[in-house]
Order: sequence, then structure tokens, then C-alpha cells
Amino acid sequence: MYGRERRQTAQSAATALRAGLTPSQLKALDTLEQFRWTLRFVRRPMFHDPIPVVFDRHGQRYAVLEADGTLNEAPGFKIRD
Repeated sequence: MYGRERRQTAQSAATALRAGLTPSQLKALDTLEQFRWTLRFVRRPMFHDPIPVVFDRHGQRYAVLEADGTLNEAPGFKIRD
């Protein structure tokens, strides 16, 4: 039973990350996930659109999914270790 609760939490966390993303971002994310990129977090600055950050399968490169679904590999901010 504990394992099942944990899966539901992981699914709800994934759903929460995708909340507020544009249809173009969601479509691009689906494509990126086929290449094993993952949505790690979404920055949610006040009074601005959400900023989804995806990482490659090795966790070495990251990019921002822009509102139109394009990838921005030079977003202008650094990710902390």
C-alpha cells in the first residue's frame, strides 16, 4: 500500500509541474521526453508566465521551454548545483 501512495504522489507532482504550461510547451515537452529529456522544475515568478526547465538524459545540459514551444539553451540564468 505504501508503494501505491508514493506513485500517486509522483504522478500528482508531475501533473502539478505541467499545470499552467501552454499547449505548445506541453507538445514540445512530450517530444522532448521521447528523447529522454525531463521536466525538472518550473520557475513561477510573480506576475510572469511559468518558466519550465528541462534537462537532458545525462543531467548535464538544461534549457527553458519558451511559451511557443521552442527551446532556449541560453536562458540567461544559471542553475545551482
